[in-house]
Amino acid sequence: MQVPKPADRLRFGPAGVPHRAKGKDIIQALKIVKELGLDAMELEFVRGIWLKPEKAQIVRRVAEELDIWLTAHAPYYINLAAKEEAKIEKSIRYIVESARVLHLAGGWSVVFHPGWYMKRSPSLVYEKVKQALSRVIEILKQEGIDVWIRPETMELKSRFGNLDEVIRLSQELDMVLPCIDFAHLRYREGWNSKEHFRYILEKIENELGRFALDNMHIHISGIKLDKRGTHLNLNESDLRWREILEVLKEFNVKGVVISESPNLEEDGMMMRDYWLKINKITA
Repeated sequence: MQVPKPADRLRFGPAGVPHRAKGKDIIQALKIVKELGLDAMELEFVRGIWLKPEKAQIVRRVAEELDIWLTAHAPYYINLAAKEEAKIEKSIRYIVESARVLHLAGGWSVVFHPGWYMKRSPSLVYEKVKQALSRVIEILKQEGIDVWIRPETMELKSRFGNLDEVIRLSQELDMVLPCIDFAHLRYREGWNSKEHFRYILEKIENELGRFALDNMHIHISGIKLDKRGTHLNLNESDLRWREILEVLKEFNVKGVVISESPNLEEDGMMMRDYWLKINKITA
């Protein structure tokens, strides 16, 4: 099986078009990402897959010229554990279509929210998610689409997606690796120290191997400890993001760090600057 290109370093970018590029064409947005000194961007398909195939091929050429790695976030309304088969079929289609478009754009990794327990046993829901996700992988293999499919660690305990579950899916299915959302894990598990961050990476390395740390898809933002886990800018939250980056350095992690803070590129640049500082790299 062909796998996506290996990550060359740890890259930083915004979850979506930078605020200073609002209203501009996606090509102009990529150029602004480059001007900001960032080298990744997540295409937000959360409310629909808006990038057309013909445009995706132009995006690919520009992103390659600018050395920007693209990821995508599949629609929010995915639930691979839905009780209705029709909703599962739609969810499978949303992931497949996101992967198809990202592949045309030369992208690397598609993240999605797996589903909800809906007062059912975690083991039953796990099997439903795995069965549906296996169908996604089968379709993508048949079409020769080589992007990572990433179940995300989720914030609410009513949602499928704790660390063990996304790791187990990655062990049991080809083309699957976790998306580690540190804000979500801070909310769900209370993990907010170097020891916690180290535990996450040690667990990934022990259960998925060094390869997984060399190809990480990471979300970082602040998070409010309210009923919904509202995202915050890093400086408005208690998330120890500098310690996260220090532990990423300790484990020599490669891949993509996506800023999901409301200010998008601002926190992306702040994390990049701190990463350069602790690695003693001159921008």
